[in-house]
Amino acid sequence: MNEQTVRRPDESRPKSTVFFRPKKRLANEIDFWRGFALVSIFINHIPGIVLEKITHRNFGASDSAELFVFLAGFSLRYLSESRTENLTTPRLFMRLESRTFTIYAAHLLTVVLALSLLAGAALWFETPLILQWHNAQTFFQEPVQSIIGIAGLSYQLGYFDVLPLYVVLMAFAPFIVILHRFAPAFLLPVSILIWAATLFYEANVPTWPIEGRWFFNPAAWQLCFVTGFVLARPTGIGAWTRANHYWLRWVGFLIVAIGFVITWFDLWPDPFAVPQPYLFFIFDKTYLSPGRFLHLLGLVALVSGIYVWLDKLYIFQYFGSFFALLGRNSLNVFCAGSLLSQAGQITRFAAPVSVTTDLVVVILGVMIMIAVAWMNEWRKRL
Repeated sequence: MNEQTVRRPDESRPKSTVFFRPKKRLANEIDFWRGFALVSIFINHIPGIVLEKITHRNFGASDSAELFVFLAGFSLRYLSESRTENLTTPRLFMRLESRTFTIYAAHLLTVVLALSLLAGAALWFETPLILQWHNAQTFFQEPVQSIIGIAGLSYQLGYFDVLPLYVVLMAFAPFIVILHRFAPAFLLPVSILIWAATLFYEANVPTWPIEGRWFFNPAAWQLCFVTGFVLARPTGIGAWTRANHYWLRWVGFLIVAIGFVITWFDLWPDPFAVPQPYLFFIFDKTYLSPGRFLHLLGLVALVSGIYVWLDKLYIFQYFGSFFALLGRNSLNVFCAGSLLSQAGQITRFAAPVSVTTDLVVVILGVMIMIAVAWMNEWRKRL
């Protein structure tokens, strides 16, 4: 990402809104791409919707989940720094862990609202089958165990399993930052070693009360988070990538092109035909297999910096400002988008399936996400 376009979290923001004066608040690159990822996640979480076919996951080996986690790690650099105070180790620990608690509380509230939405839809349409969506049937059958599982992050609803990963990553974020402070050369190798061992031994966190495993394996996905953090640094490998960005962009183009060919022609490797350990040779999302991770890096190398050129287009400043507004308020927008995706699924279940219905669901959902982000910034300005 372009170092010069990143806004520090403690910088003051003008009071004019992005809706009417895009020139007054130019969207920065990180916020823009995070907003892009949030909209893509919202669309992709409504299976079968018409716009799902044009999101970038259909043209490569990775999707918006990798981009969202990478950008979360990238933003960790600015969350762990301050221009106005000396962030000692205890202060840093408290700052990051308080953020973890905020994400955890947001996850609990979102899950409760999601279960309520499913229960309300089942009653309204007199269709008990809805109660079985997304692993929700266990909650209604075994509420005591399920409440404990939700609180302990071991019981996760389908399409609501990204925030538990984010909670775990942020819980370990202080150790990531501290290790980088005292031994920066060891952080990325240690992360790679943990990731490789996870794939080799197929280790994962179990779920309960449903027997299974986490869909997003935190021991594997930490590599995506740590890589974003390391590349955001002004020194080390981050400085090297910026110094060599010209040819890295061409490497990224080649990787993305290969990913497009694999996806377009359905050339995914057969898990039963590859060598052992097979997770290194397939495109597994749970374990963030090398193919998916490499495609993410290629995509980042390709698009990094193009925001500066796009922002010169006047019409882009409006759309870019909307995406950046979502990205600046990513937690609120992500929670709202998850619930809106579920509402979109229910709408498509109840209404006749048509392109018009799909477009209304997406447009209305994105408008509500923008309203949530705007209200959050309005509340902060007050």
